[in-house]
Amino acid sequence: MQQKLNLYNTLTRKKEEFEPLHAPFVGMYVCGPTVYGEPHLGHARSAVTFDVLYRYLKYQGYKVRYVRNITDVGHLENDADEGEDKIQKKAKLEHLEPMEVVNHYTNIYHQEMDKLNVRQPDIEPRASGHIMEQVQMIQEILDNGFAYEVNGSVYFDVQTYNKQHKYGKLSGRIIDDLLNNTRTLDGQEEKRSPLDFALWKKASPTHIMRWPSPWSEGFPGWHLECSAMSRKYLGTTFDIHGGGLDLMFPHHECEIAQSQASCNHTDAAKYWVHNNMITVNGQKMGKSLGNFINLSELFSGNHEMLEQAYTPMTIRFFILQAHYRSTLDFSNEALQAARKGYTKLMNGMRVLKKLKYTEEAVENAPDTKLNEELQKLTQDCFRGLNDDLNTAKTIASLFNLLKKINSLYLGQIKMEELSRGTFDLMRDTYQELVGDVLGLKEETVGNMQDVLDLVLTFYKEAKEQKAYDKVDAIRVELKRQGIVIKDMKTGIDWAYEE
Repeated sequence: MQQKLNLYNTLTRKKEEFEPLHAPFVGMYVCGPTVYGEPHLGHARSAVTFDVLYRYLKYQGYKVRYVRNITDVGHLENDADEGEDKIQKKAKLEHLEPMEVVNHYTNIYHQEMDKLNVRQPDIEPRASGHIMEQVQMIQEILDNGFAYEVNGSVYFDVQTYNKQHKYGKLSGRIIDDLLNNTRTLDGQEEKRSPLDFALWKKASPTHIMRWPSPWSEGFPGWHLECSAMSRKYLGTTFDIHGGGLDLMFPHHECEIAQSQASCNHTDAAKYWVHNNMITVNGQKMGKSLGNFINLSELFSGNHEMLEQAYTPMTIRFFILQAHYRSTLDFSNEALQAARKGYTKLMNGMRVLKKLKYTEEAVENAPDTKLNEELQKLTQDCFRGLNDDLNTAKTIASLFNLLKKINSLYLGQIKMEELSRGTFDLMRDTYQELVGDVLGLKEETVGNMQDVLDLVLTFYKEAKEQKAYDKVDAIRVELKRQGIVIKDMKTGIDWAYEE
């Protein structure tokens, strides 16, 4: 029986079997970056998590429309309704037009995601390109009595909304507790309640990024952007809305409220999926805390917290070795362990490329018990992914399968003991899950294979001539490059050092 994908739904607080609204079509929206600085490890975790979900849904045969936005306007400092736009602030500091900042950091984001082998979404809308849709949605919310206009700004009326709906249904917040723990800040006197949030802000005279609207020249609220863009490209109700756990409240909570209060009258998405945070010594990693590491610094090793540089695939494996809903604590030791785990999987990919199934005449039929064991190990590789996208479990299962692959390579298991179906299933599952679903690929420099083949030729000649000083010198130098030579009965080969 084919295993079914189950996902933890933050909205219902339980794992649910994934059933698309309109199978085989799947609509997935994920909150993308606010592009005012270089992407860091926290950005990478969300991108890699939902990249794997996207890949796995496609692997299962679904036709996925993946939308991930670019926030290029309206995201104010400290995620508040007052203060300066993060992009405009950066533009002033660097004496640039805001859209120069946007294009610069969007390009860097794409470059770093490409290094991590994160696939581009099918649609990547920008908030600044969808002002008309946002104005329309605000008008719907006003017409339905869940918003009010003051001095050219429009605010969502949380308490009025809460009388008919439940504000806090996603995050579990209780409105009375929020009121008791929220103080009124300077500049927010025009709000009826400190819980109310901006749908449209009238621009101050010095505000650069502004658009015309029925209420004022201004700009949209941060929360509204995703509601309007997800509705435009995925419809009033779609399958999956994803993002980091830090976005659950208030950003995603406000999205649900906006969708219910407009002419959608829905929770926007059926499944709300959130990845947990990267931590450093137990504290969340992020720009506002000043403890973040840019991806470019990770790849170059140029950061005081780093002992060395780490390759993009090491970072990807580091993210995948933990379940996406658990915290992932940064350390050099963890990254070095991730490098070893990644190289072990890559060695498996290399071995499988060399293994060829040959049906030879033998007295005995294939080993039934061995074939059943290998088929079970293969099926185990899917259990983790189907259990709420648990990549950590899947990687552990792949390592178990790899032990058998290595035994086959070393001759400890004979090829004729396997049926053709078992061998194909084992090979295809390993290669497809590692490469197509987990998105791990071999990192090479130049024509390394040609160079290594030549070095192994010299090594073989040195052994035959009993020039053991040369043999040792070659071994030592290759080991310095992270490569070990394997002397086997069947010949000489190489592997990444684990």
